[in-house]
Amino acid sequence: MSKGYSGINTDEITVDNIRRGDITLDDIRIHPDTLEHQAQVAEDKGNPQLAGNFRRAAELTGFLDEEVLQLYEALRPNRSTAQELQAIAQDLASRGAQRNAELFLQAADVYARRGLDKK
Repeated sequence: MSKGYSGINTDEITVDNIRRGDITLDDIRIHPDTLEHQAQVAEDKGNPQLAGNFRRAAELTGFLDEEVLQLYEALRPNRSTAQELQAIAQDLASRGAQRNAELFLQAADVYARRGLDKK
């Protein structure tokens, strides 16, 4: 059974519950377990890259939307220095988002080698 970030079963998310105000944003946000299930399905179907994306997304479910947008912006070419990307990686790792931290470290290396980091 699928559940929202708050733990509510998605079967309980009805129009009536929404109208009464019984449903919060956390009730409709995706739960990390759901993303892990999707990652497992992707892996079983031979798509490890998609599985990795789902697992990185699962790590970010507890982050504020604004933080996720800032991370996305920082990863765009010419938006961050290699040192800034490394600092973000360190912060992500300290917050339990190790897969995302590894992505930022890889980006720091690749961007620096290819001249895609901020000058």
